Amino acid sequence: MTGEVLHLRRVGVRRGGADLLREVTWTVNENERWVIVGPNGAGKTTLLQIAGALLHPTSGSVAILGEELGRTDVFELRPRIGIASAAVAEKVPAGETVIDLVLTASYAILGRWQEEYDSLDLGRAVELLEALGCAHLIRRRFDTLSEGERKRVQIARALMPDPELLLLDEPAAGLDLGGREDLVARLARLADDPAAPTMVMVTHHVEEVPDGFTHALLLRGGQAIAQGKVDEVFTAERLSECFGLRLGVERQDGRWYARAVR
Repeated sequence: MTGEVLHLRRVGVRRGGADLLREVTWTVNENERWVIVGPNGAGKTTLLQIAGALLHPTSGSVAILGEELGRTDVFELRPRIGIASAAVAEKVPAGETVIDLVLTASYAILGRWQEEYDSLDLGRAVELLEALGCAHLIRRRFDTLSEGERKRVQIARALMPDPELLLLDEPAAGLDLGGREDLVARLARLADDPAAPTMVMVTHHVEEVPDGFTHALLLRGGQAIAQGKVDEVFTAERLSECFGLRLGVERQDGRWYARAVR
């Protein structure tokens, strides 16, 4: 694999007569931490599905971890990618325990059956849950957890197979203030870890971007309107264009804030 983890060239996705993505060209290199920001319907989740080898584009070319979509076995590629999203959470079998949900990521499956896991697997699962503040939830059923607990368990699961690429789809969505701030702090520590995989996170809100994220991509109407180093992209002018609203933008203690200018 080269230094490029993701390379999209003029990617388009068309469904039901609508363009979900149009002419998106984007490159993510090893050890970068990217955030994709944009309003509802901008194409953020669609782009993340392509990055996770879950969706093929209608046009253009996509290379993920050195493998070109359409010319590689996606079932061998997907275990190299960790994904935490609401779509994954919705597929968790009823009654699945937290520890089993994390362990089964080793086989890229949902729902423990008759697989065998050794002490190293179990130790890694517990270590990841502990790092995300979830060790006390090991024997709990996933469907009994709070939204914040579910988000953290999903990230532990995504990290379980030691992926080369970690994709986080709106990890702070639906959390209260305390839950959001706890999760953002944990993601900042993960972003600062040189052993962590290359990361891409989707969000609607710049306030949810953890310190340590290095690059940003702004999407609007399925098109990339700005991309590059985060402090060059998160400007009042560019974020105002992205959201169609005049915004004031500032950064304090590594965190970003945007407010409408009246």
